[in-house]
Amino acid sequence: MTDIDYKKVTGMVHSTESFGSVDGPGIRFIIFLQGCKLRCQYCHNPDTWEMVSNKATERTVEDVLKEALNFRHFWGKNGGITVSGGEAMLQIDFLIALFTEAKKLGIHTTLDTCGFAYRPTPEYHEILDKLLAVTDLVLLDLKEIDPEQHKVVTRQPNTNILKFAHYLSDKGIPVWIRHVLVPGLTDIDEHLIELGKFVKTLKNVDKFEILPYHTMGEFKWRELGIPYPLEGVKPPTRERVQNAKDLMETESYTEYMNRMAKV
Repeated sequence: MTDIDYKKVTGMVHSTESFGSVDGPGIRFIIFLQGCKLRCQYCHNPDTWEMVSNKATERTVEDVLKEALNFRHFWGKNGGITVSGGEAMLQIDFLIALFTEAKKLGIHTTLDTCGFAYRPTPEYHEILDKLLAVTDLVLLDLKEIDPEQHKVVTRQPNTNILKFAHYLSDKGIPVWIRHVLVPGLTDIDEHLIELGKFVKTLKNVDKFEILPYHTMGEFKWRELGIPYPLEGVKPPTRERVQNAKDLMETESYTEYMNRMAKV
């Protein structure tokens, strides 16, 4: 891409949000890209799954940044842009171009990803490193630590996702880890303990968030004519959210069981 005018690079953009407050530090302008290979049971953006969709628009980097800059006065010192999806890394050339131009304008850049697109090859690392060089923060969504349960949750393995987490750690890229807590699906005590142990192996984690499952995206499944797999599942209680946070600090399931036996 060295001979390409980054401003003219295009990507398939599903939508934008001008005033995001939970997807990175400060107030964010959020760009949702089209396309995702995972099929998470709790997905709140199923209309971003297909790479080609009448919901998406092909837009240039220049066009997207022009829109984002209309809201820069809201960002303050900590805000900026966040690219989400879908799975943003499926359009990595667009990401590189967008973040490169954003950094020229002094804009803080955040990538929201599950890391599934990662490939542990020198060729992919060469491309990925160009992106990471212009990425200030990665929001890494670790959906499930157990490999078999991850397939239940997403229909895909988590092997490359976990390798991506270690790659980011080795590179020293600041990361916020996020885990969506779904009763009966990702709220499994043994798995939460293992997830906490995995995160402790990473050297670059600035924040670890437990995000309670919500049903705000359920209507999109109905509009698309897709059966919603979590019909009737309620958001987790405050107690279960706190339990998940506590388990992240537990060293083993045996330790957890011993502690519970004393309650």
